[in-house]
Amino acid sequence: MIGERIKRARAAAGLSMQALGEQVGISANMVKKYEHDQSMPSSGVLLKLATALSVRTEYFFRPAQVTLGEVEYRKKASASAKLLKKIESDVVDQAERWLSLKNVWPNFPIASFNYQPDVPVVSTLDAVEQVAAKVRTDWQLGMNPLPDLIDLLESKGILVIVSNVPQADKFDGLQAKISGQPIVVVSSHWPGCRQRFTLAHELGHLVLHGLLDESLDEEMACNRFASAFLLPEVGLFQHLGERRSNVDPKELYFLKHEYGLSMAACLYRSADLGVITEEKKRQIFIQFSKNGWRKQEPGNPYPQEQTLLFEQLVYRALAEGIVSESKAAELLQMSVMALHKQRQMLAEAV
Repeated sequence: MIGERIKRARAAAGLSMQALGEQVGISANMVKKYEHDQSMPSSGVLLKLATALSVRTEYFFRPAQVTLGEVEYRKKASASAKLLKKIESDVVDQAERWLSLKNVWPNFPIASFNYQPDVPVVSTLDAVEQVAAKVRTDWQLGMNPLPDLIDLLESKGILVIVSNVPQADKFDGLQAKISGQPIVVVSSHWPGCRQRFTLAHELGHLVLHGLLDESLDEEMACNRFASAFLLPEVGLFQHLGERRSNVDPKELYFLKHEYGLSMAACLYRSADLGVITEEKKRQIFIQFSKNGWRKQEPGNPYPQEQTLLFEQLVYRALAEGIVSESKAAELLQMSVMALHKQRQMLAEAV
C-alpha cells in the first residue's frame, strides 16, 4: 500500500528515484525497495518523503484506492508520457479524496449524471447545434451567457477537478469516471476561456455518447457542441448580425468577455453560422498569426473558473457531525490548527 503511494506521489512530483533519494537522504535503490514494498520506511524517513513529495503523511496510509475508468485524454502531440503520468497521479489523488468524502455520507448530496437528450441519431454538425440548444432548454438555461460553467456541471453530477500540474500548453483535458461518476479535468494554468471550452467539449462527449452517426467525427462534433453551448446562434446574431463582409477583432474581444469563448473560437463560430465566409475567416486568422494572437490573445484574459464544491461539502459534513476535524483536515490537506482557524474565519498568522 505505502509503496504504491510513494510511487504515485513521485510520478506526480516528476522525480526520478535518484532525485527523490537525494532529497530524502537515501539511495535510489532504497526508494525502489519502498515502492515495491520490500522495505518499510521509518517514521523519520516517511516525514522526509512527505516533505519532498509535497503530501501529508496521512496520504501514505489513506485506505481508499481509486481506479480511473474510461479515461479519455485530449492531448497535444507534444504531451509526453511523463507529463500524462503526472496529471493522472494528481487526478487520482484528488479523486481518492472525493471518494473518501463520498463514502462518509449516508446520502451523498450530489446527484449522478444521467442526462440523455431525447433526439434521433445525430448525423450532421447542424444537428449537433440543435442538441446543444436542447440541453440549454432542458436545463432551463435560456440563451444568455453562462457565468459559471464549473458550478453548472457540478450541479448536474459531473465532478470537476482542477489540476495544478504545470506545462498546461501540452495538455487539453481529460475525462474519466470514478465509481461511475463522470469527472472532467482542466488545468489551473489555462485562461478561463480555454477551461470553459474544454468543459463544454467534455460535456459534449457525455451528451452525444451513443448518438453520433459513424460518418461524423466525434472530436469535431464535440467542438461544435462546445461552441454552440457557450455561444448560442441567437447571441452571435444579436451581436454581429447574420451576414457580414468582415468583423473587427475588437468585436471578437467583446464576445469573448461576454460569453467566455476565445476570440479564435468566436471567429470559427462566425464562419460556422455563415456570418462571414470561410475565406474571410482564413484571412482574419492570417492576421491573428502575424500579430501572435494564435498563441496569446490580446487584452485581458478571461477570468479562470474555480471549483469550491469539494471544500463546501467537507465543511458541510463537519457542521453536520459526519466527519471529525482531523478527518476534515486530512481531506483538505491542511493541519487541524489551520482548519480551526479557517472555521473561525481568522487570518493566518504572519
